[in-house]
Amino acid sequence: MTLIYFVLVLGITIFIHELGHFIFAKKAGIYVYEFSLGMGPKIFEFNRKNDETTYSIRLFPIGGYVSMSGEEVEIDERVPEEQRFQSKTWGQRLLTIVAGVMFNFLLAIVFLFIVGLVLGVPTNKPIINSLEEDYPIYQTELEPGDQIIKINDTKINSVDRMLLELQLNNGKDITMEVISKDQIKKEVTITPKKVEENGVEVYRYGFSLENNITKGIIPSIKFAFTKTANLIEQMVVIIKSLVTGKLQLTALTGPVGIYSIVGETAQAGFINLVYLTAFLSINVGFINILPFPAFDGGRLLFLVIEKIKGSPISTRVENIIHNIGFSLLMLLMILVTYNDILRLLK
Repeated sequence: MTLIYFVLVLGITIFIHELGHFIFAKKAGIYVYEFSLGMGPKIFEFNRKNDETTYSIRLFPIGGYVSMSGEEVEIDERVPEEQRFQSKTWGQRLLTIVAGVMFNFLLAIVFLFIVGLVLGVPTNKPIINSLEEDYPIYQTELEPGDQIIKINDTKINSVDRMLLELQLNNGKDITMEVISKDQIKKEVTITPKKVEENGVEVYRYGFSLENNITKGIIPSIKFAFTKTANLIEQMVVIIKSLVTGKLQLTALTGPVGIYSIVGETAQAGFINLVYLTAFLSINVGFINILPFPAFDGGRLLFLVIEKIKGSPISTRVENIIHNIGFSLLMLLMILVTYNDILRLLK
């Protein structure tokens, strides 16, 4: 069942991304060779009547693509010039490139709305609910009802942002600023405590947060958009932390790690898989919009350069750069997969 859920979760996330590219490519009149789900050898394919596109499913469910005329280095003389990607207007190419990311974010919003309707909407403000007596925090002037507004000079505007900041802190002391119910600001230094949970040593700070649940359509809509924004913010912080060295590459998770996470999530209930799919969809959308070769963001960057430059960049040069970027991504994938396997063997 874990394998089925894994294929389902990744399949939906990848399908919706490629569907965005496909719909806008077709709308712009671009010749599409293939719409593929998965990578590697084909296991199934079909063609529709009066449609040039081959629709296929490939063996490994870790990616997908929409192959369009005009992206390759060599010009395909079989395809009329007006149907090639590079022949379309700047706006049509822009929408075709970013459509996959837009669809990923829209899928996340819809799925998070469903999660909000089913489970209810939790409190988004990081308000302290209780302090544990056997932790150093109990000796501070903090008290239940205080809202956390800053950790180590980082403004905290949501529970997600607070949890990420504590995770990135790596068990070091933190300076926490809170505001009380009476609007009095307090600043304290908190020392975490190392504890063992399920055979793993972790750091805990000794406080819990309020977790009031609100139900309804309007709160669920607000939750869907707010949660999406919070998760995108988390991705920005994580990428920044990777670049600065605050977070190591070993913290990243690839297909093997995701497989394990899907199995654990499925045991918690189907609605949790819906949330995980939304989370992965945001991750896929965000990663793809980064201005790195082989990503949608890399292609978008070339499009912006073209606009500034006033003329298109050579297709050959652009594709060579994207191929180099793709090779680097494959090396990163191998490294991340290796780390995933090591974690599973521990």
